[in-house]
Amino acid sequence: MRKRVFLILFIPLVLFAQENGGKDVWEPLRYFVGSWTGESTGKAGDGKGERTCEFIMEGTYLHYKTVMHFEPQEKNPEGEVHEDWVFFSFDQNRNSLVVRQFNTEGFVNQYVLDSLSSDGSRLVLTTEHSENAPPGLMAKYTLEIKNADEFVENFELGFSGKGYSCWMTNTWYRKEN
Repeated sequence: MRKRVFLILFIPLVLFAQENGGKDVWEPLRYFVGSWTGESTGKAGDGKGERTCEFIMEGTYLHYKTVMHFEPQEKNPEGEVHEDWVFFSFDQNRNSLVVRQFNTEGFVNQYVLDSLSSDGSRLVLTTEHSENAPPGLMAKYTLEIKNADEFVENFELGFSGKGYSCWMTNTWYRKEN
């Protein structure tokens, strides 16, 4: 009985390792683990925020939580607090990273890795599905590592196939641990 349980648990791990050639599928994302403070500019105005990023469920997923505060200003007289939770997973069938982003506004975006620079410093993800969004909405999410303690993320939207325009740019700085 123990032998069967071991085989049932072990065989998928061996197959997964073989399919990925033993490569670390999380390597492009390990940089982002930690605590960050950030500044935002975009359609909602200027904001400041905090982010934590960690592997969860025994390293099966990468999860980050962001809270961004936008003070009242001309572009956004009411101000706002934006929160999002993001879950990165690795889809073995497609051999690709997949991202699910849940926003306080009720939008849920599912992205798939579109491109990764050869040095791993730039990841581009595009939506394959958006929940509660206008029909035809497309989103592009780009993460670009600037140095050991700073990265920039751009969030772009495209409406009804008209191409993308920048909606928000965030610059994140690693907090000292």
